[in-house]
Amino acid sequence: MSAHCANACSATGVENIETGTTVREQTEPHVCNSPTHEFVYSDRDFIRSGVLWLDKRRVGLNSDCAAGCQPLSRFDLTLRLGWLEKEQLGFFRYHLGDLQTKILPGPHGFVAQLNIQRGKERRKPQEIQSIRQSFNPNQFNFNKIEPGEILFEIRKENKHEPSTEPQFSTVSNGQSVSGTDAAQIDPNGPAYLDGGVTHTKTLVVINVSPLEFGHCLIIPEPSLCLPQVLTRDVVRIGIESVLLSSHPGFRVGFNSLGAFASVNHLHLHGYYLDHMLRIESARTEPLCPGQAFHLLSDTPAGFLFYTEGECLGALIHNICKVTDCLVEKNIAHNLFVTRGRPPGASLHSGTSRPGIRVIIWPRLSCFGAKEETAFNVALCELAGHLPFKNRQDFDTITEAEVTEIVQKYLLPEKEFSMLQSQLMHLLHE
Repeated sequence: MSAHCANACSATGVENIETGTTVREQTEPHVCNSPTHEFVYSDRDFIRSGVLWLDKRRVGLNSDCAAGCQPLSRFDLTLRLGWLEKEQLGFFRYHLGDLQTKILPGPHGFVAQLNIQRGKERRKPQEIQSIRQSFNPNQFNFNKIEPGEILFEIRKENKHEPSTEPQFSTVSNGQSVSGTDAAQIDPNGPAYLDGGVTHTKTLVVINVSPLEFGHCLIIPEPSLCLPQVLTRDVVRIGIESVLLSSHPGFRVGFNSLGAFASVNHLHLHGYYLDHMLRIESARTEPLCPGQAFHLLSDTPAGFLFYTEGECLGALIHNICKVTDCLVEKNIAHNLFVTRGRPPGASLHSGTSRPGIRVIIWPRLSCFGAKEETAFNVALCELAGHLPFKNRQDFDTITEAEVTEIVQKYLLPEKEFSMLQSQLMHLLHE
């Protein structure tokens, strides 16, 4: 049994954080074997405290349990056990195994991993010409996946009164809408919102060419055939997925078209990385503190929102104001959701991760551009996680060389500064 499996279910078992029961190694097919299995959750399932990285010196440098073997949540158990089952059933294009991993010397602490198989076996990216490119049913999309690739359907249970969070105006087909109607409208199609609670059918499926353990795709209502443009609904499920996990290494991210998204069908990536990333605690500067909007000033520079799980409606509204603005300006972007320290906390201060950091990196578009030989600059690379395609680069690359590669894909300083001013004005409206 792999080290990852030992972290999800072992001979001694792992305590279920919700029920206190012990999950032991599975010998019978897991319930996630059914593509119709539902994972139903509510706000009560969010893990709002106690998420932290424990010192690896206490649990062993080679331990898979960087989270300190703290109890896994119901969400973690469902995802991890289901993913392992799919691996045993042979649904992946290759066996991931334990990836060779090292921390590059230097202040950024880049996490480098050798994943040659993904570079060779992953599906060829689609031809993208515009950030607002229409969905093409003739190209590969997630309505064409094998049923066995589905882990579960995730659904939020509506057990609350209609939301009392403030309603906001939005724009749909050029028409301004406000109040309750605004919550019902998604610029790319029906959001199926009722009092701020989603009813969209959202699938969690395996990524058949995984970059790390638990690598999955979160796909809102595939039959709607939405293009790869962020919506309120998908931002909400991305943030709430991280809140559902008690593991500090579970991350969720998004690549826009022109930012190395390989499929033009709305989806997020989720995966576990058993290492801390600098962006979890990196220095920030307040831009619009009342809107939880900050500048991530360390390289690579980006914009950061922070929450500890409260007032998600307002936060999501502001995130989408930013990403909608980027789409309108035809600026490619990557988004990353991770557990993190509050803005203003000193750099690398402690191992506690009480809240959620949502980072947005505007960047230069890549349409038909030649791929880098070492790694492509997408969501995980901007976050400091570097899956390498070949051993030579993995063995020899330096932090300075990584920074040089990443910098090529970022907006020039003057353009970034102008965008920052525009976004601050937008969020103050």
